[in-house]
Amino acid sequence: MDLLPPATEPPAGGGAAGAPASGRRLRRGVGFRSLKLVSVSMDEPLPAVPVGVAYGRLANGLTYYVRSNPKPRMRAALSLAVKVGSVVEEEDERGVAHIVEHLAFSATSRYTNHDIVKFLESIGAEFGACQNALTSSDETIYELLVPVDKPGLLFQAISVLAEFSSEVRVSAEDLEKERGAVLEEYRGGRNATGRMQDSHWALLFEGSKYAERLPIGTEKVIRTVPHETVRQFYHKWYHLSNMAVFAVGDFPDTQAVVEMIKEHFGQKAPPSCPPPVIPDFPVPSHDEPRFSCFVESEAAGSAVVVSCKMPADTIKTVKDYRDSLAESMFHCALNQRLFKISRRNDPPYFSCSSAADALVRPVKAYIMTSSCRERGTVEALESMLLEVARVRLHGFSEREISIARALMMSDIESAYLERDQMQSTTLRDEFLQHFLHEDPVVGIEYEAQLQKTLLPHISSAEVVKFAANFSTTSSCVIKVVEPRAHASLEDLRAVVLKVNTLEQNNAIPPWDEEQIPEEIVSQSPEPGSIVDKVQHPGIGATEMMLSNGMRICYKCTDFLDDQIVFTGFAYGGLSELSEDEYTSCSMGSTIAGEIGIFGYRPSVLMDMLAGKRAEVGTKVGAYMRSFSGDCSPSDLETALQLVYQLFTTKVEPREEEVKIVMQMAEEAIYAQERDPYTAFANRAREINYGNSYFFKPIRISDLKKVDPIRACEYFNNCFKDPSAFTVVIVGNIDPSISVPLILQYLGGIPTVRNAVQPLTRDDLKGLPFKFPETIIREVVRSPMVEAQCFVQLGFPVVLKSTTMVYSVNVGVFLGGNKPSRSGDVRGDISVNFSCDPDMSSKLVDFVLEEISYLQNEGPSEEDVLTILEIEQRAHENGLQIQDEGRLKVREALTPQSMQLALQRVVPFPCRKQFTVVILMPKSSCWNSFKALLTWSSGGFSRDAKVVALNESVAGSVKSVFKPWEQRLDTSGGFLESNEGDPELLVFIPFTSDVKIKSISVVGGADGTSPSRMRALVSELYLFCYLTHLFVPLNRMFINREGIDFNDAQNMQPVQEWELAENLQGVLEYQTRYSRFQGVANLTLHFPENFGGDTTKIYYIGLRGEATQNKRDVVATIVYEIMPNPSDHKTKSETGGGFSHVE
Repeated sequence: MDLLPPATEPPAGGGAAGAPASGRRLRRGVGFRSLKLVSVSMDEPLPAVPVGVAYGRLANGLTYYVRSNPKPRMRAALSLAVKVGSVVEEEDERGVAHIVEHLAFSATSRYTNHDIVKFLESIGAEFGACQNALTSSDETIYELLVPVDKPGLLFQAISVLAEFSSEVRVSAEDLEKERGAVLEEYRGGRNATGRMQDSHWALLFEGSKYAERLPIGTEKVIRTVPHETVRQFYHKWYHLSNMAVFAVGDFPDTQAVVEMIKEHFGQKAPPSCPPPVIPDFPVPSHDEPRFSCFVESEAAGSAVVVSCKMPADTIKTVKDYRDSLAESMFHCALNQRLFKISRRNDPPYFSCSSAADALVRPVKAYIMTSSCRERGTVEALESMLLEVARVRLHGFSEREISIARALMMSDIESAYLERDQMQSTTLRDEFLQHFLHEDPVVGIEYEAQLQKTLLPHISSAEVVKFAANFSTTSSCVIKVVEPRAHASLEDLRAVVLKVNTLEQNNAIPPWDEEQIPEEIVSQSPEPGSIVDKVQHPGIGATEMMLSNGMRICYKCTDFLDDQIVFTGFAYGGLSELSEDEYTSCSMGSTIAGEIGIFGYRPSVLMDMLAGKRAEVGTKVGAYMRSFSGDCSPSDLETALQLVYQLFTTKVEPREEEVKIVMQMAEEAIYAQERDPYTAFANRAREINYGNSYFFKPIRISDLKKVDPIRACEYFNNCFKDPSAFTVVIVGNIDPSISVPLILQYLGGIPTVRNAVQPLTRDDLKGLPFKFPETIIREVVRSPMVEAQCFVQLGFPVVLKSTTMVYSVNVGVFLGGNKPSRSGDVRGDISVNFSCDPDMSSKLVDFVLEEISYLQNEGPSEEDVLTILEIEQRAHENGLQIQDEGRLKVREALTPQSMQLALQRVVPFPCRKQFTVVILMPKSSCWNSFKALLTWSSGGFSRDAKVVALNESVAGSVKSVFKPWEQRLDTSGGFLESNEGDPELLVFIPFTSDVKIKSISVVGGADGTSPSRMRALVSELYLFCYLTHLFVPLNRMFINREGIDFNDAQNMQPVQEWELAENLQGVLEYQTRYSRFQGVANLTLHFPENFGGDTTKIYYIGLRGEATQNKRDVVATIVYEIMPNPSDHKTKSETGGGFSHVE
């Protein structure tokens, strides 16, 4: 039995929350370092009952957690957790768990017509899209952050949670009101990120119910599910024995809150019949890796994701906890290596990281993710797998382990020292994990002692063993995301085979460590002196003028024991530059940041700062340049040393370093050009701010003009003259320690010879921009895989009486103005929302009507009180110094004064000057011919020429070719093989040559999906373009429209795929694109399935392009040969700029 060193004194308890600042500083100096070790056995169980919380279970089965906590002040974090999510849904219920979550805020037995929302708004509680509830595969969680400074508020908020538990009203009218908002949330998730996540999820959990039960559900269920089905689901699964209520907040009497919970929940009787047992849904393991090449035309860039699944573990004993620490050290050490690789010359990826993640209740995964250049996914994957294999063979060095240990020790030290300032939401979330996943809650004091005791004894061998979990034979799923197809499944398999062979042959060399300097500042500077000092008793601050001209203002606070924050700023920024210099100089921060702004490369500095909590960053804006930092009081010297290095070292770019930075910038620009929302935002800025160079996006053509030497020279000059800067320092400061450090490292920054007189705010040059003087309405049409619509208006309004939008954002932008003493500034107020494309014009009119109403009639007294309450709640815990000017504005705010303000700030009447910019999907060629798939101009024919062999119902093959958005609709029929014979052969003719990029197949459930697909191409051309001539170079197969099963089995396929059960319709199988050019007809052979008696296919989609004429033209037009709306090339793909407006 393993024992750790004995403790010499009992575990330290938490300090008093009201201790004086000096006491806190004293405890900070000796607190963690004097914390004694504990004597524990590895078999010793950790407490099953959570520590530091009133915890219990009512007779009806409800579990409760209640704890008093002072941060944030006069707030309580409440929650109701239900151990039920989307995975328990039946086929006709897909999405119902999420719909119930929406209905809870709509109406209950006591609250109707969104009264709960009105109550939360009236008390200034946070409320909005994605803020108050979430539905996952395994659980549903409702969350409230409410004020408790007025009698009755907490009591009523707990009553709301009690209503959610059993009193949600589910009527036909309620459901119809919420369908629009749920559909808009569904639509919002069908962007590039959502499509990629859904695809990966289906592949990760293939063979389990989790693959088929995404929480958002299906569009068909959202649109058509009857309210009886929703009500039945709610009453079946929402039982108090499956629930827990949580209350953590700034209330003095914990027992009183427990009594409130008993009053609201205790009277609810348990069901007469036992509730159904929540079933387990196993996820099958697999030895062979699964691969996916996902081509997403709107992807932000190329990426590789390696996920290795394993059973979820629970921490029950000290040994389990020690193993979890060793696991964290593994990922920490591996991430250090991955970062260093990303900073090499010609790296395989731009960024890469590793982590462990609990995916669903029975499964967790090790996930390694990288972003890389286009055409670089195969290289990135090889590097990722190679590094983990290197760890398995050679382990980590002692220095790597010590760095990981120091980083983890620093984190737990900070958490321990700030244990009295822990946020209530953080504690609530800990208790949530205890209820939902049995994570132990032992208290921060004991956890700090455990880590301090255990971490020094964890060996490199213990850490390295976790690399085995990253094996490609451990239920591994490898996904590659690309905006255009470059990598194939064969490429990925070849990489896995190559790395495995190298590892088996011990042919991977050890990690090569570089030398790390001992000190950040090689020679201590001569301290400066204080030439002037002023006290500001009104705000408790001290101002000092240093001998080098830098002005310092510091304030001692007791908000957080382990934090000091500071910002240094100087007037003068990018607005002072000419248009010719702007592009190069605006890249200065990017280039310098990647090379290293403190005299060391980022990978070297990372090791130098290991175990220290000190960060410094820079920013160069239009009118100001600044540096900001965050550090522990014990690491203030390190943070100030970084500032000293910033001013005293020059960034000198080397060609190979600049090449990588510019390549990253280029990839980022291409990604922006692919993104419809970026195209929309760029056009909106262009409309609202004219042709101002400052608001223009950087294009590839601009990037080629960037002078990296000039860029770095500009950056160096921005942080050179200390006399131009004012530095504000706030936090747990001990002046007797901090001021000498300030004098040495800030006062020691040398003055600049022949320094230019620092600019004042009155000297600044304003940016050239002008808001349009007339009404402008414009529709930005962008290629989209799935139809989305986003609207921006130049006015403020809150949409709350329509369910056609899910989220609304009202923003104010004043960033184009230089700092002003008068407050006379220009800017814009915008309303942004997403909606159904068909509803955009109607909703724009609704917004304008609301603004006009507010200007002419004014807001109600209730609206003003609600706004004041929300603003006050945000101010109370966000700002610590009372603002007299703000109080005067609040006192003067009435419906009449707000009405006058709207008339003055916004053009009155509002309809005389505004802009409306609407993002819409570019029209799809598919939609142009959606009545039938007969394309006279070239493409796919849905007439008698489309045939299938071995179909059980003659002509049923035609039903599988349908619009992409209908791919999961089975009402129109499907293709099925004859009983006992799963083989199918589908012949697809085209009326002109086509290029096929990918194929999508949606099959049936219960083993009836096809498991293999072979492509047999008749008349396949490899071609090139020669001045208006199309030249067939090689005919791979003779045109044979009458291929039968014997032919199919004997012919060599052009390409073959192992298929997954793609029940969600999210997977695409990439073709070898160069071999699928000039296809006249295509035969798909499905030789086998997953064990069913028949093979069922509900959908076949082909993505690519068709030539306009028939095999004798040069120009190609871009349109779908599969029913996937709006999949068009952009000009950026053909060498031109991105087309914003149709």
